Amino acid sequence: MRKRFGIDIDGTITSPDALLPYINKAFQLELTLQDITQYDLNPFVNIPREKFAEWFRETEPLMYAESPAAAGAKEVLNEWKDNQDLYIISARSSQLMEVTRKWFSDQDIEVHHIELIGSHDKVATAQRYNVDIFFEDKHDNAVAIAEQCKIPVLLFNTPYNQDPVPENVFRVANWTEAKAWVDQWLKMDKSLKNEQKKD
Repeated sequence: MRKRFGIDIDGTITSPDALLPYINKAFQLELTLQDITQYDLNPFVNIPREKFAEWFRETEPLMYAESPAAAGAKEVLNEWKDNQDLYIISARSSQLMEVTRKWFSDQDIEVHHIELIGSHDKVATAQRYNVDIFFEDKHDNAVAIAEQCKIPVLLFNTPYNQDPVPENVFRVANWTEAKAWVDQWLKMDKSLKNEQKKD
């Protein structure tokens, strides 16, 4: 029985420190991932929010085109693609669709659908596509999806998402851990369905 996986891109499929080299270069900083203790990057650059937002918009295509994939992401996703439906659901703007599709192609990562919603509110999209599980790095997204969609969410552990999580949000350190968790979850689901058939 195929499951539908909802998967974020930035900080989940891509390395969580992917944007830092660009920020460091543009603003003469030396930030590391350990320094980034909240999702909002503006406080770390110490310039007006509008100016940072403008720089970010201008630099987004380049940063996304060159982002390295997180360790193990390609291998795990390509192993899943034949048996599960991989639905990318990202807060990126739809104008970034071309650069996003090209990135997946360049990385040789195959997915079934890419949805760029231009907003961090992913609940409605996750519900519309009826996803069974979600993979995310942004804390409040993970919590909202888990609570409102009533599905498990795997939260890729980073210094910027350390707030407490509800019981159906599960922290994983990397894609190897995510795969082990999903393997176990699929096994339990199969076993439960077999039990129900017997009844």
